[in-house]
Amino acid sequence: MDISARVDYAVRAMLILADASAAGSGPVSIDALATQQDLPRKFLEAIFADLRRAGLVLSRRGALGGYSLARHRSEISVGEVFRAVDGPLAEVRGLRPHEMSYGGVAEHLPSLWVAVRASLREVLDGTSLEALRTGDLPEPVRRLVTAPDAWRNR
Repeated sequence: MDISARVDYAVRAMLILADASAAGSGPVSIDALATQQDLPRKFLEAIFADLRRAGLVLSRRGALGGYSLARHRSEISVGEVFRAVDGPLAEVRGLRPHEMSYGGVAEHLPSLWVAVRASLREVLDGTSLEALRTGDLPEPVRRLVTAPDAWRNR
């Protein structure tokens, strides 16, 4: 799985907003978001347009303006952020896994692709911004991270 720069930047910026929310701060400007995580400002502007369209952030104009979370940080999943900026979690040649059909020896391959998507959903949709911000990750994520070979390249 390739995690795009858009997803990486979006999640990092959303974590800043989650932290600001936890601290009771107001909206955070694009400049502040870019500076805190060393992210490209123009790229963030495009990402935040997608996040706003998806209903994940609110924007306020003016000198004290910026972005804030549209919902509580515990109610926004990493999967929602992923989909807002990059589309579906899993596709096979532009189709959803359950739309695939193969014949012969590959007839069961769609089941594997659906399982891959389900595992991504379990991890990404089951992890809120708040859980990621605090490190209090859900049990399935903790189990995967602590597996003996989890951090080893293959």
